[in-house]
Amino acid sequence: MRRAVLSLIVISLVVAAVADPEPKTVRTRIADGFDQPVGPPDAEGYYMSRGFRPNGHLGEDWNGIGGGNTDIGKPIYSTAHGLVVLARDVRLGWGNVVIIRHVYLEGGQLKMVDSLYGHLDRIMVREGQQITRGQQIGTMGSNRGMYLAHLHFEIRKNIAIGMNRSQFKRDYSNYYSPTDFIRTRRKLPGGGRSAPVPIDTYDKTREFSQPTDDSRGRAVSTLGRAVAPKASPTPSPRKTFRVERFGTMDAF
Repeated sequence: MRRAVLSLIVISLVVAAVADPEPKTVRTRIADGFDQPVGPPDAEGYYMSRGFRPNGHLGEDWNGIGGGNTDIGKPIYSTAHGLVVLARDVRLGWGNVVIIRHVYLEGGQLKMVDSLYGHLDRIMVREGQQITRGQQIGTMGSNRGMYLAHLHFEIRKNIAIGMNRSQFKRDYSNYYSPTDFIRTRRKLPGGGRSAPVPIDTYDKTREFSQPTDDSRGRAVSTLGRAVAPKASPTPSPRKTFRVERFGTMDAF
């Protein structure tokens, strides 16, 4: 009888765990402040060529003051301490993209944002890597010549967006104006401490074209192991190119 009761308890616990699994979390260092991702801390040598506009341009475009492609290959830095949750070539209008998750203390509460760095020429970090404020994460690019070299930079308050913006409101309910956000959070409390952040808040495994490149130009898997390069497949049409469970990816 006792064994039967224990078996029922174990089965109930297993069923409960399957029905309501705990979200995966990883501890990361609390951000002690935020800097600009180019020419930190104040974007020295760069200018904002295109700003944030709700229901329009959902980030900022940063260019070197030399104009044209004079800034291609220049370093891009993490705006704050955090954890890399995406580092891949997602093709289309994005190219190489890095997303870093940050946790910070404000008003006595822990809050989270994702920072996105798009059109990179080279990715120099891997998914799951812990990143410090001002650490180089890649280099300025042009998405294979689609644009003049620049950085597209976003700060998202909704950490479920991932690489598909079409299923989310394109306004301040999901996004911050990056420079406004940074300007009011240059120095924050909590430095030296860590806190858990959820991971896998969006499905980043579908139909990415190829592994990312590491700092030495080798193709690498998402686990950071070097693999042989392979030819890039032809990009899928806009309406069918799925990159996560939320829907189709909108053109950038």
